[in-house]
Amino acid sequence: MITLKRVDIADARVLIAGARAKSEEIGVPMCIAITDEGGNLVAFERMDGGKVTSSIIAIDKSYTASGAKKATHDYGTASQPGAPAYGISSAIGGRLMVVGGGLPVIVDGEVVGGIGVSSGTPDQDRAVAQAGIDAFLAMIG
Repeated sequence: MITLKRVDIADARVLIAGARAKSEEIGVPMCIAITDEGGNLVAFERMDGGKVTSSIIAIDKSYTASGAKKATHDYGTASQPGAPAYGISSAIGGRLMVVGGGLPVIVDGEVVGGIGVSSGTPDQDRAVAQAGIDAFLAMIG
C-alpha cells in the first residue's frame, strides 16, 4: 500500500498561523506561502503591510523548498560564483529561489510540503518560516 503524505489546507492554516504569530512578534508584516510536496500552492497570506512584491517571492521560496526538498538559504550558499550550483537561480524560469526564507516541511524524514516567507531580511524570513514549521510539528505531536 502506498501512502502519500502531503500538506493539506488544514495543515497550511496551522503553518500560516505559526508564521504570522512570529511575524507579529518581530513587528514585520510578511507574505506567507504554503505548498504541497510537489511545489503546488496550497495557501497564501499577505499580512496587512506585507510587501506586494514579496507575494511572488514567498510563493517561489515555498515552491523551491518543497519541490527541490532543500532550504532556499542552502541554495544561496551553493549558488555563489565558484560553488557547485553557480547559476542555478536562473533555473525553472527563474523560480528557483536562493534567498533565505523557504524551508521544506519534513515529517518522519519525508518532505510533505514547504513554507516560503518574504518581506523582511533573509534572517527574519527564515525565522518566521521556522516558527510556522514549529507550530505545525507541535500540532502533529
